[in-house]
Amino acid sequence: MVCVSADVSVRERVVRRLDDLGPVVICADLAELRAMLFPGPPVPAPVPPPEPGPVRCGDLVVDPARHLVTWRGEPLALTRLERELLARLAGDPGSVWSYERIFGSVWGGTWLGDAAILHSAVKRLRRKLREVAGGPQVQTVRGVGYRLAVPRG
Repeated sequence: MVCVSADVSVRERVVRRLDDLGPVVICADLAELRAMLFPGPPVPAPVPPPEPGPVRCGDLVVDPARHLVTWRGEPLALTRLERELLARLAGDPGSVWSYERIFGSVWGGTWLGDAAILHSAVKRLRRKLREVAGGPQVQTVRGVGYRLAVPRG
C-alpha cells in the first residue's frame, strides 16, 4: 500500500504491515513515488508527433496547422471538432470509419458505446456541408460508422 503525504517531514518510508496486507510506504509526493518505483534516470517526456500537413481530397482541403478547411478554394466556417472529424474522414475517403475509430481519433478516448456526442457532431458538420453547392457528404453506414463522399470536380 502506498500513501502520498503532503507532509514533507515524513522520513520513514516503510511504516508497518497493515492487517497482513503488506507494508505501508509513505512518500512526500508523486515524484518521490516514481523515483522509488522506477529507479534510474528519469524517462524523457514523449515527443509529440509533428503537426500533420493538409489533407487533400478532391476539391476539399483540410489544413489542421492553419485551422482552415476549404472547398474549391472557398473557406468553410467549421469548429475545431468539425475540422478534426472532417480531416479524419477525408484522410481515407470512401472508407468506413467505425464509431470506435472516430471516437478514439477525434476525442482521444475510448468509445463506451454511447454515440450521441458523435452523432451530434456529424449532424452539425452535415448541416454546414449542405450549404456548400456540390460539396462533400458525410454518409452513414448503419450500425458501423461514417464515410465521406467527395464529388470529383
